[in-house]
Amino acid sequence: MTLPARVTMVEVGPRDGLQNEPQAVPTEVKVALIERLAEAGLPVVEAGAFVSPKWVPQMADSAAVLTAVTRRAGVRYPVLVPNMKGYEAAKAAGAEEIAVFGAASESFTRKNINCSIAESLARFAPVAEAARADGLRLRGYISCVLGCPYEGEIAPEAVVRVAKALRDLGCAEISLGDTIGVGTPARARAMLEGVAAELPVERLALHFHDTYGQALANVLACLELGVSIVDSAVSGLGGCPYAKGASGNLASEDLLYMLDGLGIETGVDLAALAAAGRFISEALGRAPVSKVGQAMMGRA
Repeated sequence: MTLPARVTMVEVGPRDGLQNEPQAVPTEVKVALIERLAEAGLPVVEAGAFVSPKWVPQMADSAAVLTAVTRRAGVRYPVLVPNMKGYEAAKAAGAEEIAVFGAASESFTRKNINCSIAESLARFAPVAEAARADGLRLRGYISCVLGCPYEGEIAPEAVVRVAKALRDLGCAEISLGDTIGVGTPARARAMLEGVAAELPVERLALHFHDTYGQALANVLACLELGVSIVDSAVSGLGGCPYAKGASGNLASEDLLYMLDGLGIETGVDLAALAAAGRFISEALGRAPVSKVGQAMMGRA
């Protein structure tokens, strides 16, 4: 089996993880978490989302967070922006990389943002144009690449169409998200093969949720096809709103433990990452979801 020599870990916990928390997380805790993650060697730490505080109250302080974070040389701090209002706020806060969020499911798109996939992509066009003019890097997310809570299984062709559209908008990187965590290795490979036939595999990232305990297996199956960028969340932050009790994001500690075991370089220190996981878990008043984090906490 051929595996990449190096994998870029994209840490999404401070945004994709904390946005699902029921209680307010203080700004200073978010800042401390982001800085600890960067110090652990993570090259990309998603720092927030410039979205409506009415719909995502946990991200209401993203400007304050991004402004307060001491940025580490060589680390990227992308933020999510849905529209030009979000873009302008992110730019004012000093963002150097932004991300837009699409979906491969028409039903998911309509129920979440009340428009079609085509309309959602059209909304991103001025954001992408502004980012290009201002020299900001653009990342694209695609939700529901392996399944939808409303439509069930999603055809790879649907994912390909959205991926090509995001590429055409200028996304340097496109993250393929199994939002409800229903994928299995064979299905994940089939989806990735379809997208990689149209886009360079080095521009593709994996974003697998662990609802049915398949995330690591799915990552490994796709690493064998040449993908070398993987999203994850420290301490398994983030739940899946469509599957009660689902663990949500793949835990960064578990991913790193597997990559280390395969001899794949990441530049990330497992002990420091686990310590960051303990920090945020204690701040939230619960044990880490990560199996590796739990095991290392028991030895600490």
